[in-house]
Amino acid sequence: MLKQYPDNVKLVYKNFPIAKIHKFAHKAAVAALAAGEQGKYWEYHDLLFKDYKKINDDKIVEIATSLGLDMEKFFQGMANQEFINLVNEDYKEGVNAGVRGTPTIFINGRLLKQRNLNGFMKIIDDELKKANSK
Repeated sequence: MLKQYPDNVKLVYKNFPIAKIHKFAHKAAVAALAAGEQGKYWEYHDLLFKDYKKINDDKIVEIATSLGLDMEKFFQGMANQEFINLVNEDYKEGVNAGVRGTPTIFINGRLLKQRNLNGFMKIIDDELKKANSK
């Protein structure tokens, strides 16, 4: 969709760590933000989700090491209260929006129910028509 609508679509990614299901979810979300400080957010994110059932404290460090991160900076990022607060705020925002699991996709606040190319395009086109008619 970003390629299809380069001037009209922006991706906003929010954290929604479901700690009831995975006790390391919150820590993993903060770790991804810490990796992002070193330009490796998406690489870290992808490796987390590749083995999400095996995430624990050791795996969080192992992924950072495998990406060649500066570990001192990484651990500082893990302790960064701004990152911790951001993950908490994202989670609360998701709960308030009715998010129950991941991934959940909204387009201009509208929940995407038909998660295929046609579903994306229909809502985006509808939103663009609304915006252009104002």
